[in-house]
Amino acid sequence: MAAPTTDPAPPPGVPTRSGWTASLARLLGAAAGGYLLYLSFPPSTLWWLAIPAFALLALVVHGRTARGGFGLGFVFAMAFLTPLLVWVSSLVQWLPWIALSVFESLFVAVAVAGMALVSRLPAWPLWAAAVWGIGESVRGRIPWGGMPWGRVGFGQPDGPLLPLAAIGGVPLLSFVTVLAGLALGELVRRLVVRQGWRRWRVPALITVAALLAGPLAALVPAFPGPAPDRVVTIAAVQGNVPRLGLDFNAQRRAVLDNHVRATEALGADVAAGRVARPDLVIWPENSSDIDPLQNPDAAAQIDRAAQAVGVPILVGTVLRNPPEMANADGPTASNSSLVWEPGAGPVARNDKRRIQPFGEYMPWRSFFRLFSPYVDRASNFLPGPGEGALDMNGVRVGIAICWEIAFDDLLADSVAAGAEVLAVPSNNATFGFTDMTFQQLAMSRIRAVEFDRSAVVATTSGVSATVTPDGTVTQSTEQFTAEVLVEPTTLRTTSTIASQLRSGPEWTLVVLGLVAIAAAVVRRRRGAGRNVDV
Repeated sequence: MAAPTTDPAPPPGVPTRSGWTASLARLLGAAAGGYLLYLSFPPSTLWWLAIPAFALLALVVHGRTARGGFGLGFVFAMAFLTPLLVWVSSLVQWLPWIALSVFESLFVAVAVAGMALVSRLPAWPLWAAAVWGIGESVRGRIPWGGMPWGRVGFGQPDGPLLPLAAIGGVPLLSFVTVLAGLALGELVRRLVVRQGWRRWRVPALITVAALLAGPLAALVPAFPGPAPDRVVTIAAVQGNVPRLGLDFNAQRRAVLDNHVRATEALGADVAAGRVARPDLVIWPENSSDIDPLQNPDAAAQIDRAAQAVGVPILVGTVLRNPPEMANADGPTASNSSLVWEPGAGPVARNDKRRIQPFGEYMPWRSFFRLFSPYVDRASNFLPGPGEGALDMNGVRVGIAICWEIAFDDLLADSVAAGAEVLAVPSNNATFGFTDMTFQQLAMSRIRAVEFDRSAVVATTSGVSATVTPDGTVTQSTEQFTAEVLVEPTTLRTTSTIASQLRSGPEWTLVVLGLVAIAAAVVRRRRGAGRNVDV
């Protein structure tokens, strides 16, 4: 009788069928985790989905090599960032949207590679969450000033961890959210492999501690300021735009007229006693794309609105810079907010300090021209100086123009300069009915908590909103409607731990992550790469 035959063993390094199955399962898990993270972001209020998102990432990354972690991290990031940033495709063609998603996903992939490296250390979720923070810090700074959109903390305005923003800003909020998810994933992994209770304690304790951190942070009061709280009335005007899309800028006068009419209607309501007289009025970014400093007709229109309401207006405008400020790409402009006094005109000016690459200026114009004709249509703005704070009718207003709200240092500068309230004038009309405006509003809510300041969001086409210092939205508008919000607004001069520490918590987490990576590398070189579940 012939001996039974057996399949020969595969050569070393060649995956078996079970190996391919496991690899596919990990890829699907990474993709599912990334998409869950996207679903946790506004306009969804399912903040808690961020926890299972990172639990899945923990399950697929644990014990992988750095190269394996990179690949899984890239899949996770693409499943997260591609739908999150889809609003980019409404501004330009689909190719730049995909290119941006891929480019930003590379940063995440590198961070997840580092997370895989530290996954064999004791209490690894703690170190891996810090490594994730390194990725967010780098991605928020380079290249060209960074792209902070999609930081995990920005998806938590409705969650119980939100008070952590007042302790350590967005970096701490991101860290604890990621930590809770990773620890839950590690707990599930140990339950699946049926390890004893002693092996479950560490991830269980980390998970519970992370979830309790937010409610405990809410018990920490802000430090008293030099002046007591006071209340003023602030109006946010959303004048709307004639139609959607890029070409709305060709109708600049119509946009200006819309905001003038809405403000005049507000003045009529005030005169009739239907609405309380505001102490100041906030217009959106680009509410007057016609330079009122060089166009007397636009100046007359704005002044007419200011006199109708009888108080200063913060006017978002585009100012043409003098010829001596031209650069290699030609004449330049400034994205500015002007304090317009009734009958007196502009009395103060704040220029946007962090301008948007590819939107407000074109880096490497000659290079990117090879890929898209849009390059030659790009604006040529210059960043402005200053602290982002202006005085309006006795109120110190901190100003974050549109995407400036995503940058920690800019808001910290405004509050350090005495801002009692935050104004966020924005123009989201070019992004249509996408999630972009809701994602941006979430950032304003988080900044309100971080700095213990009310926030007033005024956009050309919505969503405009008023936000209390605890992050609650008290009023909001619909998209692409003409509306005016009038709200009693609390002014504060308090300071939070986050405003005092500024970037301290972020750099602490970065150092923690780097030390963990170094320890993991040393451990591996010494041949102690086996997993330690303690």
